[in-house]
Amino acid sequence: MRIAFLRGALDRIDPDTETSILLMYECYRRNHRVFFLQPHDLYVRQNRVVGRMKELVIESGLSLRDYWQATIGSVEKEQLIFEEVAELDALFLRQNPPLLYEMMELLASVEDRVFILNRLAGQLLGNSKLYTLNFPEIIPETHVSRDPARLRKVIDDFGGTMVMKPLNSFGGQGVIKVGAQDPENLNSLLNFYVKANKLYAQRVPVMVQEYLEAVRSEGDVRILLLNGEVLGAMRRMPHGADFRANICAGGEVFPHELTRAEQTICAVIRDRLIRDGLYFVGIDVIGGKLIEVNCVSPGGIPRINHFNQVQLEEKVIDFIEQQVALRSSSAQMKRHSFSG
Repeated sequence: MRIAFLRGALDRIDPDTETSILLMYECYRRNHRVFFLQPHDLYVRQNRVVGRMKELVIESGLSLRDYWQATIGSVEKEQLIFEEVAELDALFLRQNPPLLYEMMELLASVEDRVFILNRLAGQLLGNSKLYTLNFPEIIPETHVSRDPARLRKVIDDFGGTMVMKPLNSFGGQGVIKVGAQDPENLNSLLNFYVKANKLYAQRVPVMVQEYLEAVRSEGDVRILLLNGEVLGAMRRMPHGADFRANICAGGEVFPHELTRAEQTICAVIRDRLIRDGLYFVGIDVIGGKLIEVNCVSPGGIPRINHFNQVQLEEKVIDFIEQQVALRSSSAQMKRHSFSG
């Protein structure tokens, strides 16, 4: 198969903790042809979407770290493979949020011929923190507004501590605790986050959400789902005075077995994820409540592998191979039916 990975530069990652390189390595181990490109490499030539892709031609038998080093060297070579994106079998979108809509528009014209993980329409729906509103019964009390006065009233009426977060950030960026007990700073923060100096239509809506005390004692749980089924999980604990458990914010990682409440959450969201084409996602859970669905570039495989002595990337590539085979079989049946 010909499988491409569209993501940021490879030389800026840690191969021991980066999910993308493990997926690429598994494709390499199976002798698939692996291509690499970045969003700016997509363009249109004679009405067709093409990519300034580089094929990663690597000698066989390398370790993961040696393979990573070899991919960097291969990408840095001058030769480019100008390949029609529609000629690929599968494409992994592993670009960190926020989504680049020009990239999505270009890829939309080839999605019926290339299996893209995850489906473009699903990523457009799921890339914002608002996607959790599809499951109101399993999320914390949540409010979204661009009006600082309205948000201030929500926080005052709630009485306790809440969390304020931008809708399109990731890795815990911009997530802070707020409360009515600090009114002077609260007004300033609300005005800053929503950009209250702008006209109402130009302001930025933000989310305020019930703060779950369980994050301090239990941390949060990252659960990876593949085609609606649990792939693996890990627990992340906040470090020091920071309440955020995200690894990017210094959170520490531990093995984890799903609780009954967490299994229920996975069951509740399963059908909707599959319907939206969100086949490979990472969800975050605190105290039995769904906090976030990460569908753009979900991570966690290397750490879960380490804890559980598994190789979850094998199941992901198995799934890709199955989907490509199904699409190929379906296309052949259609051609046969048409010719008959």
